[in-house]
Amino acid sequence: MKNRLRNLAILMSIIGPGIITANVDNDAGGITTYSIAGAHYGYSLLWSLIPITVALIVVQEMSARMGAVTGKGLAELIRENYGVKVTFWLMLFLSITDIGNTAAEFAGWAASNEIFGVSKYISVPLGALIVWLFIVKGSYRVVEITFLIVCVVYLVYIPAAFLAKPDWSEVAMETFRPSFRFDTGYIVTLIGMVGTTIAPWMQFYLQSSIVEKGVKKENYWASRIDVIFGCLMTDIIALFIIVACGATLYKAGIHIENASDAAVALKPIAGKYASILFAIGLANASLFSASILPLATAYYICEGMGFEAGINKTFKEAPIFMSLYTAFIVIGALIVLFPGIPLIAVMWISQIVNGIMLPFVLFFMLMLINKKELMGDYINKGAFNTIAWATTIMMCVLTGMFIVSMIL
Repeated sequence: MKNRLRNLAILMSIIGPGIITANVDNDAGGITTYSIAGAHYGYSLLWSLIPITVALIVVQEMSARMGAVTGKGLAELIRENYGVKVTFWLMLFLSITDIGNTAAEFAGWAASNEIFGVSKYISVPLGALIVWLFIVKGSYRVVEITFLIVCVVYLVYIPAAFLAKPDWSEVAMETFRPSFRFDTGYIVTLIGMVGTTIAPWMQFYLQSSIVEKGVKKENYWASRIDVIFGCLMTDIIALFIIVACGATLYKAGIHIENASDAAVALKPIAGKYASILFAIGLANASLFSASILPLATAYYICEGMGFEAGINKTFKEAPIFMSLYTAFIVIGALIVLFPGIPLIAVMWISQIVNGIMLPFVLFFMLMLINKKELMGDYINKGAFNTIAWATTIMMCVLTGMFIVSMIL
């Protein structure tokens, strides 16, 4: 009994990074992808969430394990093992794509607020200021607790799906019965679902969070639970988003372009409460991700280049880290506010660069985690390594297809 209470206390003290990182995956772009999947193809893509979840767990588990065992962030490990030049170019391209991703989050925040009648010229500067003050003036513990509370808001998609009155037997059948359509739009949407699941920045942020929290390898078991729970939670939410749109917009033959379109379109079909819940979920996801994406970018640039980094640090203690975070927030917000900026093109370019960089990041992760001198007894074991490499190869192939489809 005493050991159980002790283990519970350890778990509660460590839980956080895995849940937060996985849930940020359901950002404005992710919610848009799942909304389109449901609106255009009903429940027929639900089966893909099972292999997608497995892939997410495999990659996130490796990031968390490396952080707990080495006590170093992924960017720092890449610099120490592969040199400054390789790290510099990797950081440069990743930071470019994260600017586009941050702009996409503020665009989602603006669109969700416009549903409630708030102009983007009010909501975006206000959102950027709130995000900046929260991170710069807060401590790691306060920030983490707040992020965990924000993760709970994602649950609004569950009642939104129930309000849509789906046929749950049909939902279950499509989830556990793999099907495939040789249709260009269907294939591109499937690739988009895979491509939006595992992003390079996620691995850097998760590992940095594990390190900053001070998780040791003896307590890694708790981080593994945290990661698995987070991955399951984020894809369960994705399932309910697809179900909500599949039960309503697909049945009505309504096609959408983004998540805000879905929120508006739900009102006359599923009622105002479903529409409001959907819009609240989009606003929450957008602002949440707009705070974490620049944070992840500042983390990996500083770690890769050897600068001080951390939420617990002040501007004086970590000037580069805090300045980078500020710059990414400002640039992301300005892109959305600047008239005439083609936001769709910005998102496309960022997704393409994201896809190009993902195989490189996964390759570095697998090379590092299989170094005996670095990981000791915590290297990938045979079966897990097979799954990890297979997942990486599959992700690279699908990402390559995604990039081609985006370009074409």
